[in-house]
Amino acid sequence: MGTIDITSVVLGLITLLSGCGWMVDRKKHRQEVEGLKADNRQKDMELSKEYVTEFRTFIAEPLQREVGELRQEVKELRNAIQRIDRCPHRDVCPVYDGMPQQPTDDGC
Repeated sequence: MGTIDITSVVLGLITLLSGCGWMVDRKKHRQEVEGLKADNRQKDMELSKEYVTEFRTFIAEPLQREVGELRQEVKELRNAIQRIDRCPHRDVCPVYDGMPQQPTDDGC
C-alpha cells in the first residue's frame, strides 16, 4: 500500500505542477492579447489622425476657400444690384430687364 500512496502523491504533484504551468501560460497569453489590443488602438488612432488630416487638406480647406470666394462674389453682386437704381442706363439695360423684380413695400 505504501507504494501506491507514494505513486498517487507523485502523480498528484505532477498534475498540480502542470496545472500551475497552464495558469502561468494563460496569464502570459492574456498579457500578450492586451498588448495587441493596445497596439491596435494605437494604430487606429494614427489612422484616424491621418484621415482627419487628409479630410482637412483635400476637402475642408478647398471648400472653405470656395465658400469664401462665393461670399465675395455674392457681396459684389449685391452691391451691383443696389447701384442699379442710380445707373443712367437702367431703362434700357438688358441685364436689369432679365432680373426678377423685387416686390415693393406696398405689396405690388
